Amino acid sequence: MRIELRQIDSDRLIDSLQVEALAEVPQPGRWLAHGGRSFLVLQRRHRYQLRDGRYELASVALQVKPQAQPQDARPWNGGWVIGDPRCRFNARSPLLRCAVLPEGPCERCQHFQP
Repeated sequence: MRIELRQIDSDRLIDSLQVEALAEVPQPGRWLAHGGRSFLVLQRRHRYQLRDGRYELASVALQVKPQAQPQDARPWNGGWVIGDPRCRFNARSPLLRCAVLPEGPCERCQHFQP
C-alpha cells in the first residue's frame, strides 16, 4: 500500500513509501521516522479507487509536520503525550505540554500537581 507524506500547511508531497499492511500506518498524534527525519502525524486521509465495481483502499495520505520527537514524550492511553500526564495541568497532547509551563520540563514546574 502506498503512503504519502504531505506537508500539513501546503499539502506539498514530501515523500512516499510502501507498507505491507494498513496497521503499519501511524495514527494522528504519533511520530514517524523516515529517511533520517522525524514527523508528527496530524491527519490521515484514505484514498479509494473503484476496481471491478467495488471501492478499494488505494493509498493513505498523512498530513505531517516535520518535528523531532521531544525527549519527554511518552506513550499514554494509546497515543503520545509530552511531559507527565499525571499532572492535572498537562494537556495530554503530542503538540502541547501544558498551559502553565509549555516549554517544560515538568520536574521544574512549581505548579506540578498529580
